[in-house]
Amino acid sequence: MNFVGFPNIGIEPFAMNPTAISAGFIKVQWYGIIIVCGMILACFYAFYRMKKSMGMTLDNFLDLAIFCIPCGIIGARLYYVLTSLEDFHSFGDVIAVWNGGLAIYGGIIGGFLGIFGVCAYKKYNLLGVLDCIAPGVLIGQIIGRWGNFVNAEAYGVIGPYDFLGHTFDASSLAENNPFIMSVNGELVHPTFLYESVWNLIGFLIINAFWKRKKYNGQVLLWYVTWYGLGRCVIEGFRGDSLYVGSLRISQLLALICFVIGVVLLAVMSVWSRRLPKDTIGVINSLHQDSKDS
Repeated sequence: MNFVGFPNIGIEPFAMNPTAISAGFIKVQWYGIIIVCGMILACFYAFYRMKKSMGMTLDNFLDLAIFCIPCGIIGARLYYVLTSLEDFHSFGDVIAVWNGGLAIYGGIIGGFLGIFGVCAYKKYNLLGVLDCIAPGVLIGQIIGRWGNFVNAEAYGVIGPYDFLGHTFDASSLAENNPFIMSVNGELVHPTFLYESVWNLIGFLIINAFWKRKKYNGQVLLWYVTWYGLGRCVIEGFRGDSLYVGSLRISQLLALICFVIGVVLLAVMSVWSRRLPKDTIGVINSLHQDSKDS
């Protein structure tokens, strides 16, 4: 049981029970329920996009989902476990995902491997599929971060801001900040909220600009760039980051994603302008569309 509140907007601390249902030895955590809800909505969006832009049938989509979702969950858990081995003492601890502990980077890697395998076997357009899935991933992240709120975890400390091992005075960011949160009497940055809002803005922008997509893979690059920028900045507040030396792993990876995204978007923008439109069409059709499978 945790006590959370938002004192700067008049919300006094209230009890937050991470367990939604408890019946004997059976316990269902809010974290798991929230994650599942995020996955379901992400799948609905991804299928809508695939059906509209690729002519994909429900059976085609289920082929992807059946492999992608388990691979994503396994990847997210393995990444978290491997970077926090000291916190796990038994196999039961490793599989207890309902208690929290899923890393987005591992989820993306695992999910990608699942998608890649299905697309290679079924001869689906890999980049086209990833374009449809990327905004759906944002939906999952928007909702999934509220699982951290229920568990009272993944928040940021009020103090010096850290960027790639360099600290800066960030006390002014906490003064009169309406979103400052209290967790069991300690004032913290609600980084789960920052990231959820950032991803919501990103989803709305990407969804609005979908019709301006010029080549397969462009929406994926929009996602990588947007998420990389936001995560890189927000991670500097976190009080539970994993480190390699003096560097936060997630912040470093996010910065790499942002830089790669910006560079590839710039290169592809110049390249697509110089090539004839029919050439771009040929490039986009290098992989056979799912509707032809």
